[in-house]
Amino acid sequence: MHIKIHEAYRSIVALADSDIIGQTFIEGIKQIEVRPNFFEGDKKTKEEIIQILKEMNQEDATFNIVGKESVETALEAGIINQEGVMKIDNIPVALGLF
Repeated sequence: MHIKIHEAYRSIVALADSDIIGQTFIEGIKQIEVRPNFFEGDKKTKEEIIQILKEMNQEDATFNIVGKESVETALEAGIINQEGVMKIDNIPVALGLF
């Protein structure tokens, strides 16, 4: 998994499975581009990512999470719930404030 934190008026956390970076997923009117310039950050272990997600959640960050492993990790970290997950072309996606 790759995690990248963008600083704006609030932090934006981009988390994606390593094997889907650079791909685009389309289903009906829904589309997500897993662009390297947005998602390809530091490659971290699951445990490191859980810690970062918990810390960023306390700082009122916005999250963009794409991919099976990434969404499962965010669920385990407790920053999202299953109701906040959608699928685009069978790829789990969670976007927004949680």
